[in-house]
Amino acid sequence: MPEHSFKKWERIRKKKEFDRVFSQGRRGNSRFFSWVMAPNGEGKTRFGIVAGRKVGHAVRRNRIKRLLREVFRLNKKRFPAGYDIIVIVKRGIPALSYNDVVKEIADLFTEGINDSKISQ
Repeated sequence: MPEHSFKKWERIRKKKEFDRVFSQGRRGNSRFFSWVMAPNGEGKTRFGIVAGRKVGHAVRRNRIKRLLREVFRLNKKRFPAGYDIIVIVKRGIPALSYNDVVKEIADLFTEGINDSKISQ
């Protein structure tokens, strides 16, 4: 089960790291989330989440972030290797179940990465 852990080095935590991804990354959108991804030069995938106050109160934001971390933790191998990925939660997101989040993120990355939804 260690391959399903979510280690510190797999997280984007510092403002400098977030800023680099936002300035150099490619972007995509779905109904409830946006994403930005940039190569990190390390060959390993790292994950960050942005959920601003406009998403809702702290309990709601934290639940969404927990769901997103769980999706990443259990599906790491499906994300492209060597990238820093930031998922941005959009305002007005409804209460989603785990399965809803999995489907939305899967659609976001399978359709978005190879599609014209990507912008530089």
